[in-house]
Amino acid sequence: MGKRIKARARGKGGPRYRVPSHNWAGKVEFYLSKNISYGIVKDIIHDSGRNAPLSVVKFPDNTVKLHIAVDGIKVGDKINYWDGLSLGSVLPLSKIPEGMKICCIETFPGSGPKLCRSSGTFATVLGKIKDKVRLMFPSGKIKEINENCLAMIGVPAGGGRFEKPFVKAGQNHYKSLARGKFWPVVRGVAMGPVDHPFGGKTKPGIPKSVSRHAPPGRKVGSISPRRMGK
Repeated sequence: MGKRIKARARGKGGPRYRVPSHNWAGKVEFYLSKNISYGIVKDIIHDSGRNAPLSVVKFPDNTVKLHIAVDGIKVGDKINYWDGLSLGSVLPLSKIPEGMKICCIETFPGSGPKLCRSSGTFATVLGKIKDKVRLMFPSGKIKEINENCLAMIGVPAGGGRFEKPFVKAGQNHYKSLARGKFWPVVRGVAMGPVDHPFGGKTKPGIPKSVSRHAPPGRKVGSISPRRMGK
């Protein structure tokens, strides 16, 4: 079948397809000790591996944690834990009123922030049903989550990043390089027959359907489709 196609090379791994570890400032997590009720924002830093900036939060016992910086927060602000509705506060979903915009939501108690961490994304609290809280996400999907899960008040900063174009291909190159994205992506039909099953100019048409039992490297396109076309 010639050379390995990109999908197989990516699955094999290797530094070309991995995000360099030095691009990550650290793990974003909540402080789960209930003996501490607040923290102070000491700095706001850039993280090339993420879309949103990070806030460095220091607690009274000198523990330092990284949080996703919400829009409007600044150095010196107080981050409340377990109570209060100020910007950047972290508290259980059961204590958050309806209509509030939240981010960095846990999927189960103690999981750490998992949902709505990207810049400009947020969920809206719709209501409470028994021990669940109903949330609406940016996609319009409504999900019910345990009321003891923690969430952060506010919207992650940097939401207007799509409004500024890249202008130059080089900027997109460095953005992709920082996050382990293989860019640019070449179409299969633009390759040679040795590089991709769709490559080459000798065939008038290229059928996209392929058997489910095709060998690796040939299994691209519509795999064992029930039907083709509209």
